[in-house]
Amino acid sequence: MEQNEEKLDIVIFGASGFTGKYTIFEGIKLLEGLRWGIAGRSQEKLRETLAEVGKKANKDLSKITILTADLKDTESLTQLAKRCKVLINCCGPYRLYGEAVVRACIEAGTHHVDVSGEAQYMERMQLEYHQQAQERGVYVVSACGFDSIPADMGTVFLEREFDGVLNSAESYLQLTSKIPYNGGAVLHYGTWESAVHEVATEKDLRSLRSKLFKTPLPKLLPQLKNRMPLHKTDMINGWWAVPFPGADSAVVMRSQRHFYDVEQKRPVQMKTYIAFASLLRIFGIGFVASIFAILCRFKIGRKWLLKHPKFFTFGYCSHEGPSERLMENAQFTMHFRGLGWDKTEKMLHPNDQFKSLPRKEIIAKVSGTNPGYGATCVSLIVAAVTILRESDKMPGSGGVYPPGAAYAKTSFIEQLCENGFKFEVVRVK
Repeated sequence: MEQNEEKLDIVIFGASGFTGKYTIFEGIKLLEGLRWGIAGRSQEKLRETLAEVGKKANKDLSKITILTADLKDTESLTQLAKRCKVLINCCGPYRLYGEAVVRACIEAGTHHVDVSGEAQYMERMQLEYHQQAQERGVYVVSACGFDSIPADMGTVFLEREFDGVLNSAESYLQLTSKIPYNGGAVLHYGTWESAVHEVATEKDLRSLRSKLFKTPLPKLLPQLKNRMPLHKTDMINGWWAVPFPGADSAVVMRSQRHFYDVEQKRPVQMKTYIAFASLLRIFGIGFVASIFAILCRFKIGRKWLLKHPKFFTFGYCSHEGPSERLMENAQFTMHFRGLGWDKTEKMLHPNDQFKSLPRKEIIAKVSGTNPGYGATCVSLIVAAVTILRESDKMPGSGGVYPPGAAYAKTSFIEQLCENGFKFEVVRVK
């Protein structure tokens, strides 16, 4: 296919990969009326991908623009970025492959979104490229998929609906299915690979954050304390909960830091948990997580984990990923409990302390289907389209941001609700 030199609105890079294919599928509807294309290393593979996704969607995608670029070729990445207004980057692990794409986008003046859940990568991008992105008028937004979008935008929604001063929030992630699980993978290898590298570089976060955030946040009282590592939660009919190991709290913290630094708003404290109906499942996952954490410390251990994902996860992770049937029947709900003060209680400065304990409570939830890939790809595309249409409602003129900071004043949540997500307040008291 000859490359049309007209600048496209959006390009999906890494389109022939697992996440890329689902992004194309969701893009058929969500990108209607926009000029969009796909990109990757192999034009032949990209053609095959369009044919495969087109057959699944019963759509002729043969006229979709195909562009080529190689992650190892800096010039090809820059030329790719110059061909579009927003680049959707599906090439992970981002710690290994993301920086070159971010750099190319900033050089080309092109906005960039991705689904990274790698805290070390995201915070390093903010440290090293935020100023350059601002100067170039480019928005770089990571964590635009599940589960960071429900966590970060859920916290924004919680605060928006609170009508007062929100002191703290706790989230409980619940995963369910309409059909019984009968074996097979529930995770794609790419997610596993990202997790291995993330845990391996976790020790770098403290020094990175000391450079990124030069001044500490105010000491907020009352302090939100950690719950017991294993506890029953009344949020989900007595399910058992444990601390959530993902990047959600780190992403929310960056958004709250932005609101404090730029808008002088009192930051919301956040703790994240994941809930299970069965203690047996928790102990099984805990056993796998313990082995995983130990092996990630050593080079040979990481090599084993990456070479034998099925073995170390008892079949829960594979290169093939979960089946269509399993994904389509999967559901997620992220439950939130927020505590704070009524709007009648005055606070003049974000560092001020209230004289009374927080007594106002809000319960809310964010829910949807196919969390790993359907909801992820929907939110990723909506994130890209929002930059196209509502950049005037985003902070500054550009920069590197988490989604909460980037999209708090846009219609992002409303757009998600029109495309399979549900944000709702359960009660306020």
